[in-house]
Amino acid sequence: MKILVTGSSGHLGEAIVRTISSTHSVRSLDILTSEFTSDVGSITDRSFVADCVRGVDAIIHCATLHKPHVVTHSAQDFVDVNVTGTLNLLEEASRQDVGTFVFTSTTSAFGRALSPDADQPAAWITEDVVPVPKNIYGVTKVAAENLCELYSRQRGLKCLILRTSRFFPEQDDSKATRQAYADDNAKANEFLYRRIDIEDAVSAHLCALDKAEELRFGRYIISATTPFSKDDVEGLRKNAPIVVQRYAEFGPLYEERGWSMTPSIDRVYVNAKAREELGWRPQHDFRAVLERVEQGLPLLSTLAQQVGSKGYHQEKFVGEQPFPVDDS
Repeated sequence: MKILVTGSSGHLGEAIVRTISSTHSVRSLDILTSEFTSDVGSITDRSFVADCVRGVDAIIHCATLHKPHVVTHSAQDFVDVNVTGTLNLLEEASRQDVGTFVFTSTTSAFGRALSPDADQPAAWITEDVVPVPKNIYGVTKVAAENLCELYSRQRGLKCLILRTSRFFPEQDDSKATRQAYADDNAKANEFLYRRIDIEDAVSAHLCALDKAEELRFGRYIISATTPFSKDDVEGLRKNAPIVVQRYAEFGPLYEERGWSMTPSIDRVYVNAKAREELGWRPQHDFRAVLERVEQGLPLLSTLAQQVGSKGYHQEKFVGEQPFPVDDS
């Protein structure tokens, strides 16, 4: 199978290229050069896209402007890349009879649905939750998802949408979180409800490639398997450490490292549909992370370490911060 991977100089795109290049013929594109990118150009350029799509059997579309770009890029930039760029790829996939299209979306698409009022239980986030985008990033990713659905329905393109949770190895984009928790501590906590290791994100995309012929179309949440049940949502909002302790003995390890558990959890991403329909078997959950740390191993997978911290910006901002805005 010949696969086109977009965004191949970014986190997930590089990880996918690294993983599949020994077993598949890969063509890869990005606006930035890297050893994992064969074609340098923009997905907003239809002729460039047409050339890159030529002869491929499947497309994994990871290229995007991300949430950290909201302040540094215009709304038009987001529309151009995330909407028009996706449309260009869908048009060429349809025109050139590409068999499968896997689109990397984001749990950020859910937007305001992720943050219930303080007196409400944690949000139980499944694919049935209706997105309420809160910024241009979310708006354009939902629009791109809808384009994928349209091309699947009207033109028969086999298209699966993966709403991935956060997998970046950079510091947290919330200043409050950076100040309250050591970086590994914050990431470990998030494996309970809103993070995925990039190794599992890659395996989900490969499962989607395998299942696209059978499933034809679908949206899937791709996040680490949570230990919680829906019965836990009130307790998670009021006193998360007590609930977590019922599922995993984190106390001694956290105390040894001076870590702390988040006092409240406002949402839980549920990956049950992806595991059932895609046959996906994620390996990195909260318990697995604890075991790695107990063994003196890095918190993140080898693949995550290989991809490394790329950063989203070429400059530092006020106070030498890595992000120009703090919006958790």
